[in-house]
Amino acid sequence: MATQNDGTTAGALPLYAVRPGGVDALLSCLPAAHAAQIRLHGFSGALGQMVLLPGADAIPAGAVFGLGDGPAVHAFGAAATSLPADYAWMPQPGDYHADDAALGFLLGAYRFDQLKSQKKPIALLAAAAATPRVRAVAEAICLARDLINTPANLLGPQDLADAAMDVAARFAATSSRINGAALQKRFPAMAAVGAGSERPPEAVLIEWQGSHAGTDAPLISLCGKGVCFDTGGYDLKPSAGMLRMKKDMGGAAIMLGLAQAVMALDLPVRLKLRLGCVENSISGRAMRPSDVLTTQTGLTVEVGNTDAEGRLVLCDLLAEASIDNPDWLIDAATLTGAARVALGPDLPAIFCTNDELSATILAAGQAVHDPLWRLPLFDGYENWIDSPVADLNSVASKPMAGAIVAALFLKRFVGKNIAWAHLDVYAWNDSTRPGRPEGGEAQALRALLAAIENRCA
Repeated sequence: MATQNDGTTAGALPLYAVRPGGVDALLSCLPAAHAAQIRLHGFSGALGQMVLLPGADAIPAGAVFGLGDGPAVHAFGAAATSLPADYAWMPQPGDYHADDAALGFLLGAYRFDQLKSQKKPIALLAAAAATPRVRAVAEAICLARDLINTPANLLGPQDLADAAMDVAARFAATSSRINGAALQKRFPAMAAVGAGSERPPEAVLIEWQGSHAGTDAPLISLCGKGVCFDTGGYDLKPSAGMLRMKKDMGGAAIMLGLAQAVMALDLPVRLKLRLGCVENSISGRAMRPSDVLTTQTGLTVEVGNTDAEGRLVLCDLLAEASIDNPDWLIDAATLTGAARVALGPDLPAIFCTNDELSATILAAGQAVHDPLWRLPLFDGYENWIDSPVADLNSVASKPMAGAIVAALFLKRFVGKNIAWAHLDVYAWNDSTRPGRPEGGEAQALRALLAAIENRCA
């Protein structure tokens, strides 16, 4: 987690970040020699422009950086990768919120370099620049990124469960892991998904209550799909379709990161987290197309396609979570390619049974520049998952509306009148952009955290 390295306040160099409309005002405040240097370089405040201010002994006296007109949290991510390494930088007040500056810097400086023999030095953020909240959010996002980026040979179901248990231990949360015969009894659909792998599936349950949360505090229940690698099972993916399947546990990573942030900030809520940690592989024990599974609720499911395994991992988790009648029930999963076809890689889909919950999450996402888009739970497609031999099929009878159909399947396992939100996420950056390095991404984590904070306000 390279973003967590920081410099001390002493000796930190000033970073003047400016938008195009603020260049003249900045120039009037700087020493004449520095202003002349900035003009010489034709600095306009465009995103990514940088000018080092001359200092003594070949050490810069500071830097000026262009923010452009977009969100500061992304622009400062670009600054983190552009500034000279091995210096600590202190953002100066400007046309942005200080927390956005610090968070963007930390997220932009992120590197997944644990497996490299040589590590590139990075620019450092002065310790005083980030508040405890900013650091907690950055650490949560970097935890999720690290897990998603870890190759599947190094992160199997047990390893993912270990990571969750480590988080629980750090915050003195009650935790348990369910495997073997207990998993088969409690989460039978998940057990069927993992039956083909040499690395057995596990579920993790974490329970926590904030120090200022009473017995009537909101109960926030989180569920995450943690498929550590997805071959597709007998409905085998093509080789190109497997290249990024180490990220198929992205929903679990995001939910674990969110839970860590909630606990680190000691929000006044009761929290329950359920993760399904599993690998979808092929062997003589693997589930087959047309198999019929009996789920925790007693509903039977015909396996229409073994590559639609994520909904089988989640269905029992959601059913068990519903027993507690939580105030909010939220799940996240890299569930369907259909959601990416509809909304692209950067806009997670949200399906919701409660308009107030949906509006709260969407508004929070817009406020923190972590957007989502609501898609409908259209009842007209319910009969698409009817089965002639079971209560329902895991996939639709028609090759359309795949993300909606998957959400409708999950809805069958959510208790009535529960405010439930399902997030279909990509959890990946296809290329490096300001503040968003190529690789695993904790999509919607900041939006959900802000929504929970707003719920507590």
